[in-house]
Amino acid sequence: MFLVEALYILAGAILSIYGLNSLFLTLVYWFRRRRAPAVTELPDAALPTVTVQLPVYNEQFVIERLVAAACALDYPPDRLQIQVLDDSTDETQALAAAVVQRYQQSGFHIQHLHRRDRVGFKAGALQAGLAQAQGELVAILDADFVPPPDFLRRTVSAFADAQVGCVQARWAHLNDDYSMLTRAQALGLDGYFAVEQTARYLGGTFLCFNGTAGLWRRTCIEDAGGWQADTLTEDLDLSYRAQLRGWRFVYRPDVAVPGELPVQMDGFKRQQSRWAAGGLQCARKILPQLWRSAAPLWVKVEETLYLTRHICYPLILFLALCTVPMVLNPVPALDFMVVFLLAALGAPLLYLSALVALYPRWWMRLPYLPLMMLVGTGISLNNSRALWQGWRDPRMPFLRTPKFGIRRAGERWSGNRYALPAGPVVWAELALAGYVGLALVLALWTGQWALAPWLAFYALGFAYVAGTSLWQTRQITR
Repeated sequence: MFLVEALYILAGAILSIYGLNSLFLTLVYWFRRRRAPAVTELPDAALPTVTVQLPVYNEQFVIERLVAAACALDYPPDRLQIQVLDDSTDETQALAAAVVQRYQQSGFHIQHLHRRDRVGFKAGALQAGLAQAQGELVAILDADFVPPPDFLRRTVSAFADAQVGCVQARWAHLNDDYSMLTRAQALGLDGYFAVEQTARYLGGTFLCFNGTAGLWRRTCIEDAGGWQADTLTEDLDLSYRAQLRGWRFVYRPDVAVPGELPVQMDGFKRQQSRWAAGGLQCARKILPQLWRSAAPLWVKVEETLYLTRHICYPLILFLALCTVPMVLNPVPALDFMVVFLLAALGAPLLYLSALVALYPRWWMRLPYLPLMMLVGTGISLNNSRALWQGWRDPRMPFLRTPKFGIRRAGERWSGNRYALPAGPVVWAELALAGYVGLALVLALWTGQWALAPWLAFYALGFAYVAGTSLWQTRQITR
């Protein structure tokens, strides 16, 4: 039991480090948020040439929306090139070719580039498109994003500084009010984009290009070694390689580019698995270079925490597995864990700050905060499994997140061909919900009332994630 107690304290202490870092970033955000540099738009004569890349793979239900949004960008036509980088193997290929041809006939400089193989996945498609790109700058938009018409005009001016290699805009949401799940996801992303990214930018640390809704200087991509497919998060990988080469990144939280949130729990799980596994792969690849670099020590520490942040999921899972033995054998460690309470406030305060920053009636969205944290706890098994797979298999395939073109509540997706049934992990999640539920009963039976809220939170998290997967699978089969 001593070993379990020691590991329990260690897991809690490591989680507290990440919690305190969230608190630190929240404080940086509040103290520096008004120091964002003013941005002005360039006159037409000074606008650089831009290639807009649209990487797609089997996106039948959003391809027309995507191309229409790209062609609606307010930018001089003689300085704008649009590439549809299509790796599709289904009807999307013919649909994309038809919509591109229609816009070509209307005078747009747009190309449909289809690869017969999917070598390198998204990184391979971007690198192949780069060989035919004509722009000084390269904008990237994933299939589920709809940029506002002024997206390019409001971002290209940052490249007047020759050291700027990338500009990232803030993600917004097309369908955050669709369901409880999309509301939880929206809050999680808002915390990252409204507070964390802003704090990292204004605080002087490295920034991450988030795969979409951003622009790159072409020479920056080439100088950093181009797009590489040895991780599942090619965006994170290139971001660090470029900044280690001395390029500066700019973040524009005032430029919002909305995207479609996964409406299916198993689509969300797939997305989170890819981000978790890819993040760990990048950590293994980048951290040795980072620590050999001339970056300040505090930046190295901050970036190490950022690159390894997904290890919080196996730590959460471990704490869940410890619940029954710790309740059956009460030990002083449980009292000691109160010391970590301050660290536990880090993440909630970060997300609360995002609500205050983005929504005038922010208090109306407060109920989403515990919901988001329930989901974060409930997917700990899913993401822990992904971390293990990504560590063991660096050639782990890139599995896309299904998009259905959903924007409003009431729109149906269950009959969609891209819908995913629940994976086998759902049964382990149900078992975990029951296991922690047993610990809750034992805690109440033995009068350990202080543990009850925490145990109930864990049990509800696993139950919600597993229950939603099974309920949505039933919708598909019906």
